[in-house]
Amino acid sequence: MADGAGGEGTDGGEDRASGDSGGSSRGFLGELKDAVSGRAALLLIGIFVIEMAFIVSYLGAFHSPSPQRIPVAVVAPARAETKVVNGLNGLQGEPVRATAAADVRAARQMILHRNVDAAFVIDPRATTDRVLLASAGGPSVAQTVTQILQKTDQANRRTVAVTDIRPPNAADGRGLSSFYLVVGLIIGGYLASAALAMSFGARPSNVHRVGIRLGSLAVISVLSGLGGAIVVDPLFSALTGHFVALWWIGVLTTFAAAATGMAFQVLLGQLGIGLSLLVFVVFGNPSSGGVYPSTLLPPFWRAIGQALPSGAATTLVRDYAYFGGYGTSTAWWVLSAWAAGGVLVSYLASLPAARKHPLFAAPSAPTRM
Repeated sequence: MADGAGGEGTDGGEDRASGDSGGSSRGFLGELKDAVSGRAALLLIGIFVIEMAFIVSYLGAFHSPSPQRIPVAVVAPARAETKVVNGLNGLQGEPVRATAAADVRAARQMILHRNVDAAFVIDPRATTDRVLLASAGGPSVAQTVTQILQKTDQANRRTVAVTDIRPPNAADGRGLSSFYLVVGLIIGGYLASAALAMSFGARPSNVHRVGIRLGSLAVISVLSGLGGAIVVDPLFSALTGHFVALWWIGVLTTFAAAATGMAFQVLLGQLGIGLSLLVFVVFGNPSSGGVYPSTLLPPFWRAIGQALPSGAATTLVRDYAYFGGYGTSTAWWVLSAWAAGGVLVSYLASLPAARKHPLFAAPSAPTRM
C-alpha cells in the first residue's frame, strides 16, 4: 500500500479503451471530449491564471522602480542640520526619509546596523559633500540615493563625493548572490514536497505518515542548506566568511518552503502545488528585495515582501553575509512562522477528527498493486 491512501492518483492514461480504433465515427467534438477531460481543462485554466499572474507580478514590481522614503542619515553642523533634514523630507514624492546623526561615526554605524541605507555628510567649509553608503545592501537603492542627493547638491551649486563603506564581494557581481541562493532553496523546498505528493498522494493517510514525510523534508532541507553554503562560499567565493550561518539559514528557508508546500497540498490536494507557485514565485520573488529593495517597489509588493519566505530569507542571507546579522530579528520570526505553520497545519489536517470534515475529505485513491 502506498502513503497516498486518500491521495490523488492518475486516471490511468489519456487513451481509454472505447472499441473505436480509428475514432473518426465520433467526430471532432467526441474526440475532444475524450482527449481533454474536465479535470485536464481545469488544470490548463489554472496554469493560464498562474502564467498571467507571473507576468503581471514581475512587470508590476519591476517596470518602473520609484524611491519611497529611503532611510537616510544627515550629518551637518547644528545651524544647518534642521534645514537639511527638512529639505530632504520635503522633496516631492518623499523619495527619502531623513534623520539627524550625531557625527560621521554614528552615521556609519547606522548604515552597518541597517537602520539607514545611506548618510549625507555636509561640510559647509568646503564645496563638496559626502555620501556614505553600503552597496552590498542593494546596489539599486545605493545608486538611487546617490542620484537624489547629487541633484539636491547641484541645486545648491555643490558637488558630492561617494564613499562605499560596504561594497559587495568581488565575486558577488551586483550583490545578487543572496537572492539567487534563496531562489534555489525556495524552489528546492516546494518541489521536494510536490515530489512526495506526486509519488504517494497529496494527503498523507495518517498522522504517522505526516511525521515521516516532514522528517524526510527536514533531511532534504539540511542537505540543501549545506549544498547552498558550499556553492556560495568555497565554490564561487560569492558570500564568504559565514559558512555555518548561511548553512542554517538555508536549512530554515528550504524547510519553510517545503512544510508550507506540504500544508497547501494537505488542504487543497494537488492544487496546493499551484498555490505554492503563487506564494513563492509569482509574489515572493519580485517582492523579496533581491532585485530591487522594498523602498523602490510599488506599495503592494513593498507591503508583502518581508512577510513572505523569499523576502525574509533574502534579508537573512544578505545581512549575515555583509552586516553581521543586524536587522534580522523580524526575518527570523517570519521564516520560522512559515515553517511552524506548515508543520501545524499538516498535522491538524491529518488528525482523524479533521479528516471527517468535508474540507479535508480526500477522494478515494485508485487501487494500486
